[in-house]
Amino acid sequence: MVLRPISQRDQDVWRRVRQANLVWLGRWDATAPSRSQAQPRSFASMVRSMRREARAGRQLPFVLQYDGRFVGQLTVSNIVRGSAQYASIGYWIDETYAGRGITTRAVAMAIDHCFGPVGLHRIEVAIRPENTSSLRVVEKLGIKEIGYAPRYLHIDGDWRDHKLFAITREEVPMGLVRRLDAAQSHQSHE
Repeated sequence: MVLRPISQRDQDVWRRVRQANLVWLGRWDATAPSRSQAQPRSFASMVRSMRREARAGRQLPFVLQYDGRFVGQLTVSNIVRGSAQYASIGYWIDETYAGRGITTRAVAMAIDHCFGPVGLHRIEVAIRPENTSSLRVVEKLGIKEIGYAPRYLHIDGDWRDHKLFAITREEVPMGLVRRLDAAQSHQSHE
């Protein structure tokens, strides 16, 4: 399992994976409201924008690689500094690789990176209530639900409700990956 920055070289595989997963991902994908000024973007412009935001310290766009294969994407976004020191995480994975714990480990790795070298204090995750796969990710990581946001994000053509989850650095002083490994080790000994 590797997290690495997204690059222009990912274009062909990104497109293949997204195309193969249109139905799987479509109901969870962000969409632009009808009155929005947002225009469809090319992969190249998306990556340029993400990299520009990364250089400005507002985003960390990652590719998920498993056994050397591109299997999804994870983005730490809305990074806020000052007295807040928090960010949000969003992700998607190829349906072929779902249910293997890859996303859970990727989220744990990203949070550890944010709490370590990046120096953030809090990470938030917003999940649609019917997205049982994503709800399982935060459950396995022990990330607590902190609220409910009606009509929070425009997803799949409409404003959708989301459950909000958050974790702070103090909750995982030894790191989330280590806590995940300990939980998995405990389960294997039962």
